[in-house]
Amino acid sequence: MKDKFAVSMFGQKRLSREGGIEIVVKELCTRMARDGCQVTCYNRSGHHVSGAEYDNKIEYDGIRQKSVPTIERKGLAAVSSSFFAALYSAFGKYDVVHIHAEGPAFFSWLPKMFGKRVVVTIHGIDWQREKWKSGFGSKFIRQGERNAVKYADEIIVLSKGVQDYFKDTYGRETRFIPNGVNRPEIKEAKLITEKFGLTKDSYILFLGRLVPEKGIRYLVEVFKDIKTDKKLVIAGGSSDTDSFIVELKELAKDDNRIVFTGFVQGQMLDELYSNAYIYTLPSDLEGMPLSLLEAMSYGNCCLVSDIPECAEVVEDKALIFQKSNVEDLQEKLQDACDHPEMVMEMKKHAADFICKKYNWDEVVKETMKLYRRKQ
Repeated sequence: MKDKFAVSMFGQKRLSREGGIEIVVKELCTRMARDGCQVTCYNRSGHHVSGAEYDNKIEYDGIRQKSVPTIERKGLAAVSSSFFAALYSAFGKYDVVHIHAEGPAFFSWLPKMFGKRVVVTIHGIDWQREKWKSGFGSKFIRQGERNAVKYADEIIVLSKGVQDYFKDTYGRETRFIPNGVNRPEIKEAKLITEKFGLTKDSYILFLGRLVPEKGIRYLVEVFKDIKTDKKLVIAGGSSDTDSFIVELKELAKDDNRIVFTGFVQGQMLDELYSNAYIYTLPSDLEGMPLSLLEAMSYGNCCLVSDIPECAEVVEDKALIFQKSNVEDLQEKLQDACDHPEMVMEMKKHAADFICKKYNWDEVVKETMKLYRRKQ
């Protein structure tokens, strides 16, 4: 049955690869539009976090994209764009208003006041992130969390840990609908060889936003002591964290095996995932790590910290070290470099396992069920 069910979405910057939320919104919206929904995305105005050259002015089939007024100042862009998106959603003809992340959920009362059905997806406990640790940002995000609990008809969470957190903290029931992943086409190393001299299995890959809570600082420190001729590739752009990137590069400057690629997308991204020896995500804090799902979908052996958000995803199909334990990370990394047969064994099962476990079409089906649930 294809009816014109109308959905408004906001919380994303735009339909791009800037972060996990952007990828999730793009995957959901393209499928919902394909299935006959009328989807409107309220995007921030302004440029991609890694610079104007990465702005994707792509029109996706059937998705209406509208830019909302945005105050281009650190800390104010999310607040201002979320307020206007909530306002437009409140006055628009929508069956459901779907808000992504805790900050934007601050304004969930607005569409609710106008009788809209409000669904909030919590992508992670954002006030714990280092850049929001103090001041206005942290208070705003915490209040966003409380407003989601108070006003949202349904709250979607991406991990069991966050589900427990909402139950324990607020006594609030939530719906666990994890993210999905697409089975990719494996690409030969061409661009990455031309640009960075990388070949198949010649490097260990970290790919994600360069923020402190992803554990990159001690990944760099540990790697400097690893005995291997493999490189460490750190791929990703800033997220209001330019001083942190300067610090990382300073830390890495004496080791020419460490390569910073900056923000990557398209073929470069595919090639980096396709040809890595190991993918590593040493995070202290995650919501639902999409880059980890993607890395496994390319058949990578992954090395991750033992936080529940990573451990739940990989089960026994990856190498796991104790969060923020530098010695353990070093030992596991050295071991992986010394035992390629173990790494190859892990690679064999990764893609089938992850693509079966996390499926976007399934995610959309479950989400649509929530949209239509009667109170």
